[in-house]
Amino acid sequence: MARRSSIDSLPEEVRRWLDRALSKNGFAQYQLLEQALRSKGHSISKSAINRYGQKLERRLAAIKASTEAAKLLADASPDGQDSRSEALVAMVQTELFETLINLQEATEEDVDAGERLKMLSNAAKNIATLTRSSVNLKRFQADVEERTRAAVMAEQKEKLDAMGTKSGVTEGTKQAIREALGIV
Repeated sequence: MARRSSIDSLPEEVRRWLDRALSKNGFAQYQLLEQALRSKGHSISKSAINRYGQKLERRLAAIKASTEAAKLLADASPDGQDSRSEALVAMVQTELFETLINLQEATEEDVDAGERLKMLSNAAKNIATLTRSSVNLKRFQADVEERTRAAVMAEQKEKLDAMGTKSGVTEGTKQAIREALGIV
């Protein structure tokens, strides 16, 4: 099993301080952070801070990218069919898939068998929940599409019926239009 990071042993308030300091310093100046931690009574190497900072920076970048993608979707889509949820489900599915691949590729030094089984079990539960969510979303979208189509057809039928026989449109012509449009 991989050795636990020395950052993980820090008290929660010190780790939060480190997170803010890393972000504020642009994920740089690791020597200064090492000295600051030492002055607080914690001996953490700049290499450990660097590794932790890289992971934190990747996480924050992923959150920022997801947030920006969600904003773009919200701006670009009226979302009558809940396409933002569809995009969110797809993003989570992709992340879960990548995580499963990484877990399968992990060596016994990285993760012991019991921990791997626990992670796979949690992933399976999350995938089941996500799949149910995806199925329910597809049902909702199909229902919205059907209601929209029915409303448009009813509106077209109404307009066709209200047309009367002006401009020489006969009942036979209107019936041919109804058939062509699929209006019963």
